[in-house]
Amino acid sequence: MANLAAQLAAVLQACIKRSGGLKPSRAHAKAAHARLLAAGLAADTFLLNRLIELYSLSGLPCHALRAFRALPHPNVYSHNAAISAACRAGDLAAARDLLGGMPGRNDVSWNTVISAVSRSDSPGDALGMYREMRREGLAPTHFTFASVLSACGAVAALDDGRRCHGLAVKVGLDGNQFVENALLGMYTKCGSVADAVRMFDGMASPNEVSFTAMMGGLAQSGAVDEALRLFARMSRSGVRVDLVAVSSVLGACAQACAGEYSVVRAIRLGRSIHAMIVRKGFGSDLHVGNSLMDMYAKCMEVDEAKKVFESMPRVSIVSWNILVTGYGQVGLYAKAMEMLELMQESGFEPNAVTYSNMLACCVKARNVLSARAMFDKIPKPSVTTWNTLLSGYCQEELHQDTIELFRRMQHQNVQPDRTTLAVILSSCSRLGNLELGKQVHSASVRLLLHNDMFVANGLIDMYSKCGQVEVAQFIFHRMTERDVVCWNSMISGFAIHSLNEEAFDFFKQMRENGMFPTESSYASMMNSCARLSSIPQGRQIHAQVIKDGYDQNVYVGSALIDMYAKCGNMDDARLFFDCMIAKNIVAWNEMIHGYAQNGFGEKAVELFEFMLTTKEKPDTVTFIAVLTGCSHSGLADEAIAFFNSMESNYGITPLVEHYTCLIDALGRACRFVEVEAVIDKMPYKDDPIVWEVLLAACVVHHNAELGECAAKHLFRIDPKNPSPYVLLSNIYASLGRHGDASAVRALMSSRGVVKGRGYSWVDHKDGARAFMVADDLGTNVGQSTMFSDNEDTCRITEVDTDETCVG
Repeated sequence: MANLAAQLAAVLQACIKRSGGLKPSRAHAKAAHARLLAAGLAADTFLLNRLIELYSLSGLPCHALRAFRALPHPNVYSHNAAISAACRAGDLAAARDLLGGMPGRNDVSWNTVISAVSRSDSPGDALGMYREMRREGLAPTHFTFASVLSACGAVAALDDGRRCHGLAVKVGLDGNQFVENALLGMYTKCGSVADAVRMFDGMASPNEVSFTAMMGGLAQSGAVDEALRLFARMSRSGVRVDLVAVSSVLGACAQACAGEYSVVRAIRLGRSIHAMIVRKGFGSDLHVGNSLMDMYAKCMEVDEAKKVFESMPRVSIVSWNILVTGYGQVGLYAKAMEMLELMQESGFEPNAVTYSNMLACCVKARNVLSARAMFDKIPKPSVTTWNTLLSGYCQEELHQDTIELFRRMQHQNVQPDRTTLAVILSSCSRLGNLELGKQVHSASVRLLLHNDMFVANGLIDMYSKCGQVEVAQFIFHRMTERDVVCWNSMISGFAIHSLNEEAFDFFKQMRENGMFPTESSYASMMNSCARLSSIPQGRQIHAQVIKDGYDQNVYVGSALIDMYAKCGNMDDARLFFDCMIAKNIVAWNEMIHGYAQNGFGEKAVELFEFMLTTKEKPDTVTFIAVLTGCSHSGLADEAIAFFNSMESNYGITPLVEHYTCLIDALGRACRFVEVEAVIDKMPYKDDPIVWEVLLAACVVHHNAELGECAAKHLFRIDPKNPSPYVLLSNIYASLGRHGDASAVRALMSSRGVVKGRGYSWVDHKDGARAFMVADDLGTNVGQSTMFSDNEDTCRITEVDTDETCVG
């Protein structure tokens, strides 16, 4: 029997050793078990221990645990072998149960379970087990420290890691290279780079693992230059450069390129590493090849990445994804799609990463339809993926689609983050959807994101744009930290709602708080100056614009032109326009429209024709501006010519505004036959502005017949609007048809339509004062306290709502 037991022990040992690092044959394990049972040795603890180990290595953990439970007298080795089998199978619950029921636990038992738990989805549990081990009086070994420090790094438990470090010093294991590397990894993963550097500098002989961990930590913290220098030091010091180190430094080079710093040096080093890879024969390694591709792709050298791809002996889905993403990053949308098709033809099925990368590529190319198609192929989109598509819709001004997609996201129980809320608030702001904005505000409070500066800025913008300026102010004053964006949102909100005094006051406070105005700040302030028709304040803002270096910013420049134009100072507007080095279509449009609105129609046409000789192409707004100039200056023939050229020469379909301007030009010129022809063919017959313009022209030229037609349309479309009643009555009165005029006034009264009171305002150095009809005293409007005005200017403007001014 003893000889048979020895023979079986030798067989089991041979099966275990024969694996050579590979999984032993399950058939051999079962055959050995059968021989053991047939020989009546099922109670032999030594043989069963070896069998448990063999079953575990063979990938049969259930058989291993069954053999363990069949043991009448298990010893410590039996328990440890069973625990190892459970851990190898990923059954941590069974491993912990075995550990808990073990009569004489030792450091091997604890280390086995702690190591498995530290590598699981709940690495933090390893820390609790480590504390329990310490309470039992067991001293940690270098294996214990390695597992526990790995868990500390995984859950960013820096304080626990430091305590482990102190204990390692106490028990004399701080010089163990295994522990040193574990400590280095823990500090880098916890973001404590200073501690990691001190640890690394104190190491007697760092190896390739030490260098790789330190390079990864430096790159992760943004110290890419230091990571690259460390690799150079590693190469000079004679430490073996392995595949992991090469992949790590390539990752640092990629990060340098993506971060837009040390780019030239990073590419140069990346190329030298590429040469070293070829020299050392690392090119056949898939992970190294992918890292090299990623480095070139991040450095915007996609053609080089493709060369690496084509030289690789084998590729994976990761390789294809890097190539597809690389083309997307450089804006080659068509090439990215081509790579995607080629990938599928090569037998690789796209995964969620592929579609997510293509989604970002489509959004960058402003192709939201293709982006949505990619999104719909992702089985379980992450919140980041949702945000990418939401941002794409919002960027394309498809705000209703953005909101509908957000609702779908909620139905699928995907919790929004700060980016989601900011994007949705932006859409609510653009649509003026206050109710949904309030719901998003409530959601931000529930998610504890309402104090996040990114979300708070969105809330301020939404409330101010929706007319709830007081709520926006409340949120603004509750913010503990403010950036220039939230100041701009408040100033813009005040300007939009003509709260010009408040806008100036906030602009002053913004500067006093050390915030430097941006282009948005100045554009809003110019808007307020334009609304106040205040040249002195506008000039002071203009001076500040020049001082801060924004005078050549096209966004600010367009606002300055608009301000001077609305203040009636076309000479200054043109002077600034001519001084602009770079002009966009907005600047041209503002200048042309300024001429048109101030009665300089010939100059508007002249500037428009000059623009056509430049590289700038007119858009819909340009034609509205030049047609307005034609109508205000009696250039009816020019208006017809420009209108007809829109679609034929520039592919622009006329909108209702273009028809309105053309009808106004023809009506002012008393060419009513042509007006009727235009109205007959236009698709906007239910737009009230068209009929109001026609009715106003009929008043001027006493055309009662066509005026009656226009008024009837307005009575149907907008029965509560007093303008058509007043204007039709004026036509009758001018023709001596006082009975018809009285009938219209009676109809107006019977329908409960009330005409607004006329008013005037006076603008002088102490502010603006408005006077309503029959008022004895005026009311201050929009008086600003920000700027002193030494000019004694006074401007009177009268508005009478009996007359409708169009165009």
